[in-house]
Amino acid sequence: MSFDEEWSAARATATAGVTMRLNQVPADPGGGGGGGDLELNQDHIGAIGSEAYKLHTRLQTDGKHAATAEAAGALTKEAFASGAALLKANSAWESQVKTLVAACANISNGLNYSLASHAKDEQQLQADFTASAIDKYLK
Repeated sequence: MSFDEEWSAARATATAGVTMRLNQVPADPGGGGGGGDLELNQDHIGAIGSEAYKLHTRLQTDGKHAATAEAAGALTKEAFASGAALLKANSAWESQVKTLVAACANISNGLNYSLASHAKDEQQLQADFTASAIDKYLK
């Protein structure tokens, strides 16, 4: 399976059933039962972060092709012009893999931070709301 096929499959699996509603008025004019404008489903976010981490881990090992650099060196040593071209292509490849590894780490870390931050905010809001005078009227 090619990288593009594997990445598409992982992305489709992780995002299956993800829902988001933006810029909508809740169906209930009172605001109840309609849900929020942005729904955070920790299972979906966690799945995406997990796939990004797995890709990060695999790219660190599978993205390096030492044999290519060795082949470029051997071709150059034997005075083949293709050696320099292969070395240039390998350098570009390594640079792009490093960029992709960093991007995957940023995605994974960012999603982990978002989940933790959201959970902390929810706890704080719940504590603040429970302590407010409004809570008495809702019971």
